[in-house]
Amino acid sequence: MKKVFTNLTTWVLIAILLGAILGHFLPETAIQLQPLGTYFINIVKVFINPIIFLTISLGISGMGSLKKVGRVGGKALLYFEIVTTLALLIGVVVTWIIQPGIGIETISLQPAKISKYTTGAETFGLWNFIKSNLTIQVLLFSILFGTFLNKYKHSDRIKKYLSFASKYVFKALHLVMLFAPLGALGGIAYTIGKFGIATMIPLAKLMITVYVTMALFIFIVLGAILKYHKISILNFLNYIKEELLIVLGTSSSESALPSLMEKLEKMGCSKSVVGLVVPAGYSFNLDGTTIYLSMAILFLAQVYNIDLSWTQMGTIIGVLMITSKGAAGVTGSGFIVLASTLSAVKVIPIEGLALLLGVDRFMSEARSITNFIGNGVATIFLANNENEFERLKMEIAFTKEVYEYEKHEI
Repeated sequence: MKKVFTNLTTWVLIAILLGAILGHFLPETAIQLQPLGTYFINIVKVFINPIIFLTISLGISGMGSLKKVGRVGGKALLYFEIVTTLALLIGVVVTWIIQPGIGIETISLQPAKISKYTTGAETFGLWNFIKSNLTIQVLLFSILFGTFLNKYKHSDRIKKYLSFASKYVFKALHLVMLFAPLGALGGIAYTIGKFGIATMIPLAKLMITVYVTMALFIFIVLGAILKYHKISILNFLNYIKEELLIVLGTSSSESALPSLMEKLEKMGCSKSVVGLVVPAGYSFNLDGTTIYLSMAILFLAQVYNIDLSWTQMGTIIGVLMITSKGAAGVTGSGFIVLASTLSAVKVIPIEGLALLLGVDRFMSEARSITNFIGNGVATIFLANNENEFERLKMEIAFTKEVYEYEKHEI
């Protein structure tokens, strides 16, 4: 029993529950706790780019053949496109069948300011996305630097220093993660205190539809991808449960991204595959965000009683396939992508975004968790596909996790 209360997962879960209670009963106090969540995420963000640089540089320098780097990168982009397109289509089909927007009265909902999102949509584009996304910049630089180390004959000393730095960066990260419960407490308390559970009632059908769709995507689609390599999705989720709770509490997949990279290596994925796939996936493999975007647009069409033709549906899907790839690394990016898509399609009133602002925060957890799991599954799949996966390591990692859980229960 004592072990349970020294386990980080337990404390994060307790913090989430306390945050929800505090947000509901003492909303003014809860709102003031927002800095706990914000500061925690900002501190973890400090580690993301150094870890990406160190992991990719060391991974590529040890790959031997640069053709392999290109092959893994090409496979990753193809995988991202196929799976996110599937996610988009699932979101469209489910929303079309359930029709959560039917019966919503726009007059009864308080409109919110959307000018900053529509302004952002005007400048939304590939070049601006690259300029504003430091992760992509670091990813590209790291690939170049790793390529240099791969070809440089006297790179051993440099790699020795990088390995030393990597060791202590992860040690420092482990210390920061001890404060994860405070981050989760602040994030949940602020969300409930600021928006209130009552704000969800008018759009409850949309929220339930979004959560159920993402759950089906995780257990059926992502589960099938792992099953192809004889890996259980439930075992994988149990292995990363601590990170999932942190993402749930902070509503940000960034908050556990470095920890995910470390765990994927420990469970058998090679450093090079982890270094290439996870950072790239953070920007291009956003399954949860893609599902949400497709559902949100069709939801608004239903709210305004707009009967979309097959041509218009095809256009929306085509535009989303492009714009959804830039939904990371930019503040309010989800709404900017929605605004840019609505502007491009010119069928659904862009003012409809005001309907979603009140409940968007409550759905961000589902998006973040789905994105997070999706990137983990992508890495495992590609590592197996490249024969860069040590199954024995995975079995040891999974067994250790179950053993620790059973030990805590006793």
